[in-house]
Amino acid sequence: MRDLKHLQYFEDLLQVANNALITQAREEGKVCVAYTCENVPEPLLNLPGAFSIRLHAPNTGSMDIATYYMTNLLCEPSRALLERAIEGGFNFADCVITPDGCTMINRAVENMELLNTMGKDKPNFFHSYMEIAFKNTENDVNLSVLQCTNHILNPLHEKYGIDVSDEAIRKAVAEHNRLCRVIREIGNFRKEARPRITGYEFHTLCLATYVCPQHLVLDKLEETLEELKTREPDEKQPWRARVLVVGSEVDDGGLIKLIEECGAFVCCDRFCFGSYPGRVEIELNDEEDALTQVCRHYIRNCQCPRMMNQQKVYGRKQYVAELAKEYGADGVIYEQVKFCDPWAYERTLGSAMLKEDYGYPVLSVDRPYNIASSVGQMRTRVQAFVESIEIKAIQRGGRA
Repeated sequence: MRDLKHLQYFEDLLQVANNALITQAREEGKVCVAYTCENVPEPLLNLPGAFSIRLHAPNTGSMDIATYYMTNLLCEPSRALLERAIEGGFNFADCVITPDGCTMINRAVENMELLNTMGKDKPNFFHSYMEIAFKNTENDVNLSVLQCTNHILNPLHEKYGIDVSDEAIRKAVAEHNRLCRVIREIGNFRKEARPRITGYEFHTLCLATYVCPQHLVLDKLEETLEELKTREPDEKQPWRARVLVVGSEVDDGGLIKLIEECGAFVCCDRFCFGSYPGRVEIELNDEEDALTQVCRHYIRNCQCPRMMNQQKVYGRKQYVAELAKEYGADGVIYEQVKFCDPWAYERTLGSAMLKEDYGYPVLSVDRPYNIASSVGQMRTRVQAFVESIEIKAIQRGGRA
């Protein structure tokens, strides 16, 4: 297939945490709202005059300083973020919103605050820590409304004069939905028998929507969608199997590229900050205030392993199985960043249920935050998984 016109542009943006579009948005006078978890309602961070940036640490190398403060038993993303903050890599932020979805990430941000890594020359800079729900009930929706009001809307309005009215929230939701529609339409091309977009290309585009100002990438995403409508896929596809990747955040596109180089097309993504469920449109009505509806959407659609009620625990596996069926996956890869406790439990249970209850071949792996430190081992495991899928297909009389 011919190269996508803007792929290199998006790849370059993902090479640094403080990318050129963040600088451009701040020069426009917009407030940069940094956050760390998929449980934070994005539209509330993208109100008129503000833009959201999910903190990430591309090309992570040594994490020795962060390990000194946090020990080597905490997950690599938390240490990578702290290391990058100490290096000065997040100085673009005007505030940081952190929910208690993960104690390790919370500890990383607490260390950032204690070490005064950000906001030294910004009198209005603030850290805000949110409590988030464990279950899927109206009480949890009410809790979310209270937390979002006290820890997002009020400080943004008081510190930076951001409009937090119902009208402003509805406008932010409309822009969010526009972005979601583009990403989902692009992602739907992965359903094709001969996909006209690779999993790596899609991952690059989707990740950019989390770590770049959304209003500055939307035009190129829409242009890419139009380009894909006439893009001709290769006659002979290089992949021998289709896989769904499930798990913790994938900030390193090298993991997706490695999987596809091993012959497995990544046809769908169900990981933190992927297109599912993060790029699902938010439906609003006129009878209820927008804030409550946004919070209810995030509670109802949340697929985070920290949600502990039985409906959510078993529903997450059914959700994965439904995606696998919709996108024609031959197998599922459950991945977890090393020492990520929530996904460690989820990976164990999910791997067993997808195999035993839904009949999908499953590869269960833990991995480093930066895949470059473990390429050989991961390549061997994925190659063996692809071969096992092929063998089972032959045994069933399917494709070789």
